[in-house]
Amino acid sequence: MKRFKFGVAALACAAGLTLAGCSSNKSSNSKDITMWVHVSKDDPEGKALTKNVNAFNKTNKHGYKATVKFIPRSSAGGGYEDKINAAVNSGSLPDVLTLDGPNTAAYANAKIIQPVGSYITDKDDLMDSIKAQGTYKGKLYAVGYQESTVAFYYNKKMFKAAGIKDSELPTLSKPWTWTQFEAICKKITDHYKEPAINMGLNDHSEWALYGFAPFIWSANGSIVNKAGTKAIGHFDSKQTAEAVQFIQDLVKNKYTTISPKDKGFETGKYAMLMTGAWEVQTLKTQYKNLDWGVLPYPVSPKTKKLVSPTGSWQYAMSSQAKNKKAAGALINYLAGKKGSYLTDKALGVLPSRKSVAKKMMKESDPETKFLIQQNQASGHARPVIVNYPEITRTFAETLQDATYKTSTNVNSLLKKQAKVMQKSLDKTN
Repeated sequence: MKRFKFGVAALACAAGLTLAGCSSNKSSNSKDITMWVHVSKDDPEGKALTKNVNAFNKTNKHGYKATVKFIPRSSAGGGYEDKINAAVNSGSLPDVLTLDGPNTAAYANAKIIQPVGSYITDKDDLMDSIKAQGTYKGKLYAVGYQESTVAFYYNKKMFKAAGIKDSELPTLSKPWTWTQFEAICKKITDHYKEPAINMGLNDHSEWALYGFAPFIWSANGSIVNKAGTKAIGHFDSKQTAEAVQFIQDLVKNKYTTISPKDKGFETGKYAMLMTGAWEVQTLKTQYKNLDWGVLPYPVSPKTKKLVSPTGSWQYAMSSQAKNKKAAGALINYLAGKKGSYLTDKALGVLPSRKSVAKKMMKESDPETKFLIQQNQASGHARPVIVNYPEITRTFAETLQDATYKTSTNVNSLLKKQAKVMQKSLDKTN
């Protein structure tokens, strides 16, 4: 199961780093563009990027020529981030690089990247969540070329056997409330004597904040304030506590588990799986006999507000770009309608542009169409915070504490952890 992981070490360095001499580099007349990416040349994303770069080199009217260096990330998020970190210290960054959405603020604050908005056309066509994740202090520093979301996958045969009718299933316009979701989970758990859903609670990486923050946002809670300066009064709010209590209760009632069986949903042990859009291709290619569907996030019974997570990798211009116009042109092409469409289709991911979403809605399978619609209707970007790695780590620890020991008092836990988060925020404010 794919999860969100990134290199904390590189970002920790970036958050407190001053790039001596980097921001003073002036544009040159060079038409050559260097680009670093975090994927392998031979995987689907690498192949799509190669096609896009070749097309850019052939069609741009200025004679710009881009070359790509593929630096695959390790399973722990290293490799690529290590290379970036070394280049920061040696002053040898490429003109264009890729970075994960939540890392925008850290890279921008450390002056590893520079604003790119003036080089991007059709910005209104970008998804709001894409603009949100790439914006720092009011300026667009990075442009996402794909989107992401999470859904609740369900086994149709298992639902039917447990007595759940199709008429009971939620829709985007009428999602289950947490109360209704718990009732469904109880029915499934009682019938199969197994947890109803695998929510990935054994994954303490970026998945924790990415997947579970929407419950908090649905309750009108928050992790930090909009300015990214305050956690106290936000992460320990009544609304946030309601969401965390809901998650804890799912474990306490054995509707979900902190130690799920590997491939439990795919092999018929669990009736539901909470995971990302990437699961669509996995199920269609590797589990062709599984009869499944996708459902939206359950919502707070008080607000009825549907919220889903967003965010993925982006293109950005480094602070050391030799020719800003050339680098900007490359990013504009790769994240533009043609470039992003080719990438999104090749990877089976969600589109970053409204026009591409409209086109893909006509071509995609029902499940992908649902995910695109959920993304458009309820997508919520993660906080853009300089010390994001510390915030997401504290969030994961909080979720772990609340679910691994279900007797933990949620309010007390959040008050303690809000103070931990506040210390992280105060380092850069």
